[in-house]
Amino acid sequence: MSEQNSSKIVKIGIIICDRYRNCAAGKCLRALKNREGAFGYYQDVEVELVGFTTCGGCPGGNIEYAPAEMKRNGVDVIHLATGLLVGYPPCPYLKYFKEFIEMHHQIKVVYGTHPIPQSYFLTHQELGSWDSPEWKEIITPELTIEDQRLSYS
Repeated sequence: MSEQNSSKIVKIGIIICDRYRNCAAGKCLRALKNREGAFGYYQDVEVELVGFTTCGGCPGGNIEYAPAEMKRNGVDVIHLATGLLVGYPPCPYLKYFKEFIEMHHQIKVVYGTHPIPQSYFLTHQELGSWDSPEWKEIITPELTIEDQRLSYS
């Protein structure tokens, strides 16, 4: 992220879709370590994960409270996990979550974590899930290259 100073540790929180509440976070943590997907923003910056939780289930009840706890832990940016983008259907509250967290908690929000797995990419292409200009902008950091998408499938 261009505004981040390389001498500062960027503290990250991740919010995942409640459908995946039993997720072991392997893809998100791998992407964070390797600076892939939306974590590509942090190429030359040290990062620390300071929070990880679900949205609380539709319509996102945990979105009201979890960012406040992450903020107490020093979070600089919250990532809305790739699972919110690739679920069937993609999260209909995604834009609202971002707007609410940024306005109410004054925390920067980034869409996505790990690269979109190729299997999800192909299915959503067929479904037309991401055909709108808004969705194309949202998923761009997670699209990466095909080899990377395949490695996350």
